[in-house]
Amino acid sequence: MSLNYIKNFYEGCLRPPTVIGQFHTLFFGSVRMFFLGVLGFAVYGNEALHFSCDPDRREINLFCYNQFRPVTPQVFWALQLVTVLVPGAVFHLYAAYKNINQEDILEKPKYTVFYIISVLLRIVLEMAAFWLQSRLFGFLVHPLYFCDASSLEKTFNFTKCMVPEHFEKTIFLSAMYIFTIITLILCMAEIFEILCRRLGYLTNQSQS
Repeated sequence: MSLNYIKNFYEGCLRPPTVIGQFHTLFFGSVRMFFLGVLGFAVYGNEALHFSCDPDRREINLFCYNQFRPVTPQVFWALQLVTVLVPGAVFHLYAAYKNINQEDILEKPKYTVFYIISVLLRIVLEMAAFWLQSRLFGFLVHPLYFCDASSLEKTFNFTKCMVPEHFEKTIFLSAMYIFTIITLILCMAEIFEILCRRLGYLTNQSQS
């Protein structure tokens, strides 16, 4: 693998062919990842340690916490970010392999179609992540969670558990939904920009 190939791939990922795409990269790479990496750890980092049930015993707390959080939010959102990056990364790998300049992507129909498909795949993945997030975590974090511990403790069916810092988690959860919506809007706006620039390019060609 040549250094020129790596350089083209790196530049393609950092400087997409559209203005909105470049803003999306900035928003995605800095704000969203910083928010998840720094604030996500602060909000969810010690959740398992402070999750307590009645009776407050380690095995019950652990059993109910695993029921409450089948997937930890940090892992889910990290997987979401990585998955959404895949279509763009695959396209830029292809562009680097073919030695395609960023300026040529919107001028040649085949490359334009491939790039639009990568953006559409990002939209589909973001929508799927939004749906999964709503199914796994809902839209509100309640202060109490009623755990079905009948398979662990035969003396009772349900136990009441306290969810630590539920209000902070609700705010953070809402922010992650908002980030997903913003990303969806940026992706749709990027497709609109591509179509407008492509139309302008075709108009200039016909006039000349």
